[in-house]
Amino acid sequence: MNHSALYVTVSLSLLTATILTVSSLPFAWWIVYSGSRWVTLGEAILTLTLVLPPAVLGYLLLVVFSPDNPFGGFFAKILGHPLPFSFEGLLVASLLYSLPFAVQPVSQAFRQIPQSTIEMARLLGASRARTFFRIIVPLSLSGLWTGWILGFAHTVGEFGVVMMVGGNIPGSTRTLSLKAYDDLLSMNDKSAWESIGYLLLFSFLALTALNLIRRKGTSRESIEVTRR
Repeated sequence: MNHSALYVTVSLSLLTATILTVSSLPFAWWIVYSGSRWVTLGEAILTLTLVLPPAVLGYLLLVVFSPDNPFGGFFAKILGHPLPFSFEGLLVASLLYSLPFAVQPVSQAFRQIPQSTIEMARLLGASRARTFFRIIVPLSLSGLWTGWILGFAHTVGEFGVVMMVGGNIPGSTRTLSLKAYDDLLSMNDKSAWESIGYLLLFSFLALTALNLIRRKGTSRESIEVTRR
């Protein structure tokens, strides 16, 4: 098996999951704590990719990423090449496509933190930033890990968006899902099953990790209830 598709998939998924985990923090803070009247609209925009067909989203991103578009032209000047049909373009598309999977678990974790805990920190003189990084973020680690795992797993399984934006270029933008598709079309069953095996392995590991996080969170809540 040519392992370039495996390398592209793992590299893309790791980068996407890690960047989304960091970027989910300000988004989740704004949703939960800002009190803005635009939160409902903002959440709808952030979760739009959950309901848009991947091929439609991929086409829209191709339009936005075009060098003739201000956004795409800006990145083309920085990178020295257009975003479409490049690994960098694939990464930006994956970030936008998987954003809700990272933001929603972190937002939910923020909501579960008792308001009294935050108010107590503020009464003791902690600044808003110190409260966020020393109280809110440590208490939301399960949400952050959940968002990371979901972002990774969702990126591993991408097909429509990576096909439209990446162009299925071997060694650059061809992922395991695209390689499996190509192998099935060419009746190369052995190679296709190798790609499918990796996809199944990543999915199994992701679901196992999510279940462990969920069980750990449930056990912790049971201990707190017992203590009360």
